[in-house]
Amino acid sequence: MTENSVALTDTVCVRVLRRSDAGPLADAYLRNREHLAPWEPLRFEEFFTAGGQAASIESKLGLFIAGTDVPWVLVEGPRVIGVINLSGIVRGPFLSAHLGYWVDKDMTGRGIGSAAVEFALQTARNELGLHRLQASTLPHNAASQRILKRAGFEEIGLAAQYLRIAGSWQDHILFQRILF
Repeated sequence: MTENSVALTDTVCVRVLRRSDAGPLADAYLRNREHLAPWEPLRFEEFFTAGGQAASIESKLGLFIAGTDVPWVLVEGPRVIGVINLSGIVRGPFLSAHLGYWVDKDMTGRGIGSAAVEFALQTARNELGLHRLQASTLPHNAASQRILKRAGFEEIGLAAQYLRIAGSWQDHILFQRILF
């Protein structure tokens, strides 16, 4: 898989996460702390620091090397403005992964999320040979559901108390996209 940047829009690119992203990623999470809080797990203060992100990056790169995750960052120049990842990649007869992403609060509504999801779909199919991607959203996350549906994901059910988000176990709508 290529580690080079791929243009998503005139100003935004996607590339594999790097160790040098710790500072810019910490800045992005800090800048988007309130924006992301309803959609993510509770975070320790250390998470919002370059040191906390450096530790997270090491973990993610280990999973990348193992072939179970692909962590990408969305960048505009030197700024990280979002992330997209494939996690829990399973080979064998399943050939599946879970898709997750977020876009900077100041960049929403510009088609960046849709372009990033389309990039992940193409990479999952063409480079990783995956058959299926799954994604989940909180029931009230209409924006993310629109992105997934535009990308051809279909709703496959409701998972009760699926993930611990914002401090409590919350239901999620499950989506899938069959790639081939």
